[in-house]
Amino acid sequence: MHQVRRIVAGVGLGVMLAGALVVVRLGWAGEPAAESQKPSVSKELKIYIVTDLEGASGVYKFAQTQEPGPLNEQAKEYLMGDIAAVVRGLRAGGATEILVLDGHGTQAFVPHLMEPGAKYITGRPRPGHPLWGLDESFAGLAIVGQHAMMGVPDGVLCHTQSSRTENRYWYNGVESGELAQVAAIAGYYGVPPILVTGDEAACREARQFFGQHCVTVAVKRGISQEAAVLYPFPETRKALEEGAKQAMKMIGLAKPYRLQTPIQAKKEYLIFEGSEQKPRRVVKEGIIEDVLKLLEF
Repeated sequence: MHQVRRIVAGVGLGVMLAGALVVVRLGWAGEPAAESQKPSVSKELKIYIVTDLEGASGVYKFAQTQEPGPLNEQAKEYLMGDIAAVVRGLRAGGATEILVLDGHGTQAFVPHLMEPGAKYITGRPRPGHPLWGLDESFAGLAIVGQHAMMGVPDGVLCHTQSSRTENRYWYNGVESGELAQVAAIAGYYGVPPILVTGDEAACREARQFFGQHCVTVAVKRGISQEAAVLYPFPETRKALEEGAKQAMKMIGLAKPYRLQTPIQAKKEYLIFEGSEQKPRRVVKEGIIEDVLKLLEF
């Protein structure tokens, strides 16, 4: 059994869940922020949430996320429960307005389960850039239900854009997954990532890319791409709500994630050829001039 230590002033927080440690990370172990570093109080604290389905509590196999049917409908309900907990936590932490974007490819929102206190965007197509409605007026970005990038051994349902074609992306020489893609688009508007939730591998990836002032909440631990140690929902939702509340304290400390342009981009992926649909890996390289067109490469 791990020892859980609570560190004051928003530096670290552990929550023991049924023998497994779910960590709400408020940064690396260290000293609390000095008084002069604390964010100033704002009358308007707008938060933008981007969701995905693979990183939700209780989701661990692709059949839950890709195939229409009872498993998919149930997984959507799991996600809505996670979103509800995050919305409650953000509101408790001082968020004045919350906009939630359905980021799952086949869409995953269940309207009758929407938590009050937020507005929800779903359906396709959406005009403009990929994060519809996001602009400079938002104080923070939360990424909920996220998975790790393609190829991570302990990443539950890990992939980047497509699990079938096994896409992998590099921007300016750094391999990047969907977490970095979403945060880079938000970074164009100066909006910093303050919260990431998903499996432990996704949370580790978030800390690597976004640093010490992004709160992470792990709702499960990966064993392989379709195997996981799951944690009871009442406990993950409690951790999500608390993590979201703590994330509001990172506003003014968290920094936007920005990609230097023009972006030197590389993509590796599979194409399927012939009647046997034999896979062949190909490489595409090029320049991305506009971060808002990142997902078009």
